[in-house]
Amino acid sequence: MTSASDAAWYTLQPEGDTMRFVVGGSWTRDEAERLDPLMRSLDPRGYRQVEIDCAAVSRLDTVGAWLLLRTGRKMQHEGVTITPVNVAPEYRALVHTIHHDCWAPPVELPPHHSFTALLERTGRATWHALGQAYGLIGFFGLVVAEIATTVVRPRKLRVPGLVHQIEEIGLNSLPIVGLLSLLIGVVFAYEGAGELHRFGADVFTVNILGVGVLRELGAMMAAIMVAGRSGSAFTAQIGTMKVNEELDALQVGGLNLVEVLILPRLFGILVALPLLTFFANIMGLIGGAVTCYFDLGITTPVFLNQLRSVASGGTFWLGMIKAPVFAAIIGLVGCHQGLQVERNAASVGRHTTAAVVEAIFLVIAADAMFSILFSAVGL
Repeated sequence: MTSASDAAWYTLQPEGDTMRFVVGGSWTRDEAERLDPLMRSLDPRGYRQVEIDCAAVSRLDTVGAWLLLRTGRKMQHEGVTITPVNVAPEYRALVHTIHHDCWAPPVELPPHHSFTALLERTGRATWHALGQAYGLIGFFGLVVAEIATTVVRPRKLRVPGLVHQIEEIGLNSLPIVGLLSLLIGVVFAYEGAGELHRFGADVFTVNILGVGVLRELGAMMAAIMVAGRSGSAFTAQIGTMKVNEELDALQVGGLNLVEVLILPRLFGILVALPLLTFFANIMGLIGGAVTCYFDLGITTPVFLNQLRSVASGGTFWLGMIKAPVFAAIIGLVGCHQGLQVERNAASVGRHTTAAVVEAIFLVIAADAMFSILFSAVGL
């Protein structure tokens, strides 16, 4: 508590068109309740300038400084010039902050136009997307150049890192990819059987299942799972290394970041995703075969014989061709987003999310282009 001898006080000393506002005592939180109504009642009208004399202030904390700030703002809004004088050295920084930094004019919000704001957001998003596309194409060129160098000098490829990435991307992804592909095969067979049963064409459920899984669903499901699991991991790992300044350390040590970090991940996913696609195809067909056996009574020999007629026309390879392209897209996007991470933790999460969304979008777009191309050439 503040003693009576140290209580806060003030006096007003008019000097022509200048009023000297002398404050003294302990301007602290304990005195705020008493000083608040007194400061509100001050009327500087009739004066052009007010000098706040702080020579007699014995103590000053944030609450006391805020009271002076509010009083000064009120006087300034009425056209009075405020000047603090005789400020003790220990309080000078606080008063300087109040006088120069906090006495800002009220913020005026611009008029809100929803349609203009919509156009602005659309333009910014479009420009950002174009910038991302430009950066990704440039990154692709850099990686291609490094791959060409690695082909000429194979010893530059870091085999232990490549094997580790194949294990992380491929082997550790088998359970989730297999389970989801199995369930997709079950669902696909049930949906196809429900429609074909109305026409007495139950056996053609195998044809629909084979074409759907081998040409589309196998590669697509494997790519989406890898994009969500491994593509995001690429971004998070490289981004965390950038936040921890490990990338700077590698560069200072004379190491090539693309050679050390990007190529093992890219080659690893190029090897692992086609194998995962093949595994997803097998599990999807197994799920469909189980459904056909219990729901339609189609035995395994009949199922395999009908499936052979579908797969013999190159359907299997049309799906497998997509896997390396999807792998390259996921690897490039994940590594590119990781290198774009800023030096803060929030940026890691933001770019990791962007990597997953961008990779899945580009995978689906590439799949649509494959479908158009295959249809154009009659496959």
